[in-house]
Amino acid sequence: MGGACKALLPLAGVPLLAHAVARLEPQVERLALSANGDPARFARFGLPVLADADPLGPLSGVLAALDWAVALGADAVVSVAVDTPFFPCDLVPRLHLAAETAPEGLAIASHAGRAHPTFGLWPVALRADLRATLARGDARVMGFATSHAAAEAVFAPQTPDPFANLNTPEDLACAEAHLAGQP
Repeated sequence: MGGACKALLPLAGVPLLAHAVARLEPQVERLALSANGDPARFARFGLPVLADADPLGPLSGVLAALDWAVALGADAVVSVAVDTPFFPCDLVPRLHLAAETAPEGLAIASHAGRAHPTFGLWPVALRADLRATLARGDARVMGFATSHAAAEAVFAPQTPDPFANLNTPEDLACAEAHLAGQP
């Protein structure tokens, strides 16, 4: 996207972050944004902005969220990707149901036979192990999920793909067309 902050890119005249907030807010108690750099660029959203202690990728953001959640007395956090505006409106309850079958309560989303571990329910009980994993330089989201026997919340195939990332101007144009009701 030419180095632009994806969270602030407009889709149907609204920043991608606003789309994510609209989908996730009804499903959770509190929201926070995992982002590095100047947090002031997100001030209009009124969300706590959680910076990574050691930016190694999405797992660093999950750790920052777990640290934030522990201070609030929460048991878990849910992560989503801001550049995925069509994620399911029932993501959180489905992740919770899947987590009930996982030995450590970790669950990730799966769609059309593909795991999407950036969409996950992360128990705060895994915080110390996640910190140790990142300290070893291992930042593979799927690797961590697999090592903790994450359950998968399976979502049926649909159009558009609810877990498709908007990574190019063409992806953004397709999402605009979908919202406008065009094929």
